[in-house]
Amino acid sequence: MKIKPFSKKQLKVLTWWKHPEVNKKYDCIIADGSIRSGKTVSMSLSFVFWAMNNFNGYDFAFCGKTVGSCRRNVIKPLMQMIQLRYNVRDRRSDNCITIRKGKVENTFYIFGGRDESSQDLIQGITLAGVMLDEVALMPRSFVEQATGRCSIEGSRLWFNCNPDNPYHWFYQEWIKQAESKKALYLHFTMDDNLTLTKQVKERYLTLYTGSYFDRYIKGLWVAAEGLVYPNFDKTKHVVKTENRRYSRYFVSIDYGTLNPFSAGLWGLCQGVWYRIREYYYNGRELKKQKTDAEYYSDIDKFIGGLRVEALIVDPSAASFITEIQNHGKYIVRKARNDVLNGIRFTSTCLESGKILFNDCCENTFKEFGSYVWDVEASKSGVDTVKKENDHAMDDIRYFCYTILKNEAMPGIINVRR
Repeated sequence: MKIKPFSKKQLKVLTWWKHPEVNKKYDCIIADGSIRSGKTVSMSLSFVFWAMNNFNGYDFAFCGKTVGSCRRNVIKPLMQMIQLRYNVRDRRSDNCITIRKGKVENTFYIFGGRDESSQDLIQGITLAGVMLDEVALMPRSFVEQATGRCSIEGSRLWFNCNPDNPYHWFYQEWIKQAESKKALYLHFTMDDNLTLTKQVKERYLTLYTGSYFDRYIKGLWVAAEGLVYPNFDKTKHVVKTENRRYSRYFVSIDYGTLNPFSAGLWGLCQGVWYRIREYYYNGRELKKQKTDAEYYSDIDKFIGGLRVEALIVDPSAASFITEIQNHGKYIVRKARNDVLNGIRFTSTCLESGKILFNDCCENTFKEFGSYVWDVEASKSGVDTVKKENDHAMDDIRYFCYTILKNEAMPGIINVRR
C-alpha cells in the first residue's frame, strides 16, 4: 500500500495527543465531514500510535457499524500501514488484534454496534481507549456503553462519522457541545484527502443531489426534506417503450392488500437495467381486495413466460411468498429492506443512469413526483419518509438494493458513509 502525504488536518489528527497543552485540554477527538475525506485513515493510525506510546498491557477497542464493516473499512487498511512499524497478530476467532513493539504490547478488540442489543457485547470490558468509526450509524445505547468502558487513567475517546440528520443525538450532544465535552472537533472535506485526484473528486460530485449532496460532499448536517428522489428527471430517466434485447430479467414486488400492490419487470440491456413494465393494483381505490392466489396469477401473466431469475419480494409478505413457493415455478428472494441505505443507493443508481424506465410505467412516475420526506417525524433525529405514494418506490428500492448492490456496477462507486 503506497502512502501519500498527509494533509494539514490529517496531521493534526495524528499529532494532537503529542502536545501536552492540547492533550491536557481534550479528552476526546471528533472528526466528521464528507465521504472520502481521509478521516478514517488518520484517525485509526493516530489511535494506535497514541495507544502504543502511552500504554503497555492494556485493552482498547475499534467499533464499527458491524464487525465486518470495521474490519473492511478500518482494520484492513490500518494493518497495511503499520505492518513495518509493529508486530501485528490478528486473532479472528476472538475478533481482536495484538500489536507489539519491543516490550510494549496492547490488545485491540473489534466490536459492531448494529442495534440496541449490541451494547451487551461490549459490557463488562475495561478499556484504555475506544475508536468509534461511523458513530452516527450506531445506537446511542451502544456508544454510551462503549465510552463508559474507558475508565483507565489517561483514557481517550475517538469519534469518526459522516453527517446525518441535524437532530441526530450525536450531533446535538457531542458536536454541538464539543467544548463542554472537552472534545477536539475537526471538520473534513475531500480536499483534506491528498490521495484523491481532481478527476475522482469530480466523479463523486456527480453521484449525489439534494440533502445527500450536502451531507456526503459538503459534509453538512442537514435535514432531508422535499422529494426523496429530486434527481429523477423524466427527460433523463424515461425512455420509449420498445423491443430491446434483454439478457436478464427480475421482478420486484411490494405486496399490498388494501394498499396498492406494485411490481416491476426489470431487464438488462447493454449494461443498463430497464423497468420494462409495471403491475399496479390499488384494492382500496377499486374497492376489491385480491387474494394471494389472484395476485400470483396476475404476476404469472405479467411475466408472460420470460425466464426471470427471481422474484424480489417484500420480506413482510409471508403469505404471498408461501403462495409463490407452493407453485414451485419461480425463485423467491426476500428483499433487503434497509430503507435509508436503500434509498441512498437507489438515488445513486438514478444519478449514474444505471436504471431507466419505459414510458408505460405511469404509476411509477406519479410516485416519483409525490414521494417525500416526513420533516416533522425526522425531528426525532432519524430520517423518515411519509408512508404515502411509496409502493412502486419500495419495489424499485428492493430491486436496486437487493440485486444491484451486490453486483459489479460500472460507474457506481460503492462508498462508505
